[in-house]
Amino acid sequence: MLFAASPNHYIYTMHLKIIAILCFSIVLTSCHSRQAADLIVHHSKVYTVDSAFSTVEAFVVKDGKIVALGKNDDILNAWKADSILDAGGKAVYPGFIDAHAHFVGYGRSLFEVDLYGCNSWDEVVGRVKKFADDHKDLYWIRGRGWDQNKFPGHDYPFNDTLNTLFPDNPVLLERVDGHAAIANAKALQMAGITPEQKIAGGSIIVRAPYYTGPQTPMFPYVLTGTLIDNAVDLVTRIIPKPTKADYEKWLLAAQKNCFAQGLTTITDCGLMYYDVAMIDTLQREGKLNMRLYVMLSDDTANFNRYLAKGPYKTDKLFVKGIKAYADGALGSRGACLLAPYVDKPGWVGFLLNTPAHYDSLAKMLINTDFQLCTHAIGDSGNRMVLQVYNRYLQGKNDKRWRIEHAQIVNKNDFDLFGKTSVIPSVQPTHATSDMYWAKDRIGEDRLKGGYAYKQLLKQNGWIPLGTDFPVEDISPFKTFYAAVVRKDAKGFPEGGFQMENALTREQAIRGMTIWAAKADFLEKEVGSIEVWKKADFVILDRDLMVAPEGELLAAVVAAYMALTVH
Repeated sequence: MLFAASPNHYIYTMHLKIIAILCFSIVLTSCHSRQAADLIVHHSKVYTVDSAFSTVEAFVVKDGKIVALGKNDDILNAWKADSILDAGGKAVYPGFIDAHAHFVGYGRSLFEVDLYGCNSWDEVVGRVKKFADDHKDLYWIRGRGWDQNKFPGHDYPFNDTLNTLFPDNPVLLERVDGHAAIANAKALQMAGITPEQKIAGGSIIVRAPYYTGPQTPMFPYVLTGTLIDNAVDLVTRIIPKPTKADYEKWLLAAQKNCFAQGLTTITDCGLMYYDVAMIDTLQREGKLNMRLYVMLSDDTANFNRYLAKGPYKTDKLFVKGIKAYADGALGSRGACLLAPYVDKPGWVGFLLNTPAHYDSLAKMLINTDFQLCTHAIGDSGNRMVLQVYNRYLQGKNDKRWRIEHAQIVNKNDFDLFGKTSVIPSVQPTHATSDMYWAKDRIGEDRLKGGYAYKQLLKQNGWIPLGTDFPVEDISPFKTFYAAVVRKDAKGFPEGGFQMENALTREQAIRGMTIWAAKADFLEKEVGSIEVWKKADFVILDRDLMVAPEGELLAAVVAAYMALTVH
């Protein structure tokens, strides 16, 4: 539903999901003693998320900004508006901000094979076959979401069945974390991948052939189709680039789902310049209204287009980050560890590039206005990045360089975050997804430094929260639940997972709003409901600050407002 605020300057997007619980009325008044505004929201419990975490009953919006907050009677007596919303006592929060996600990738995934939740390789293959039968016009068949940790035996699958079913179509199925994939023979052949091939920062998984004998080749192994980290790029780089129509289809679908969850700002971690150009075009055309903070991928082509000019900013787009990858994921054993994996003796994972590369990247960016954001999962990966950051940041600062995930941190390295104001950007649902098998990977002692959000919060006094969608579900309610309760949807484990690192409800809300905004240099515009900030807010059917633990995941967005300026 669209509401014009003033002549062609502002659009308020109000999505009413549960009409019965809201009373929305247009009120016209001729009283000239009250100041005119565009919208009044009253009889609500508004969590402003200001420095005092104060609450108010009502607020006023004019020209896309919050212009007044206070008690119901004071606001209604002092202001008049064409649109007045009685929130019926419901909780109002600033629009939720996802501090780490993949908006473009999520949009694309909505039009690929959904492999999330598959409990066997046979189930994966079955979903792929059905998808292919329903989309016979597609040449490339892509999917995402499988996780071998859910399969019997927990082993990586082989591509034999895919080869038989799809001899003429290339197939690429990404693991849930995006750090591994399985390709069929057609895709491997098109990419020129061979069994004896090696690649830095990645693995090409092979196996012995089923039959051996006089005909055994010189290199007696065959491709399984499984590719880890940089090896996946060998296939993705030959996939044709999407068209504008593809982007429009993907991003509008992603936007619809995000708005429905109360997400009004998304941090997209790792895009190419042509992705950004399409986002900017669709936003300028008035088709895409999601506010995006973009991290450019660590790529020379991006540097050539952006570094000399500096960060790029419009009302809905801010390109200021540079995203690098130190290592892979724990689930695919690509995370770089200081000591071997417990369940794979002798194996410590790997860095995706040389330490010199990260040093040169930091040296290049230290005197620019760009923010360096590096993915690091393993304790070795985190230590390497922290040492590089500390070398160039040299003490407290406001550069806001980030480590994305900061998942497993050695106990001797936590202070390296605080010493140079490095931001740990974390995703609470990773903890509740990994808790079933993480101890098997790294052992109980190292796990104490894993998913350690309370310890990380203490370093700088604030911590941004995200989901990493589509790796995890886009729901900010699951983020909140995982951060505070640290259980899965079924209430496991009893007592919560490593509760010494749980966040309070206030800390979790801050992490999803003002701290996420601060991590994106947007805290003066969004992230709290304060005078002269943008009118981004969400109304919920229950109050996250007081709802019983068992009701948190059932929270529903009753209404949201995201302002876009043209």
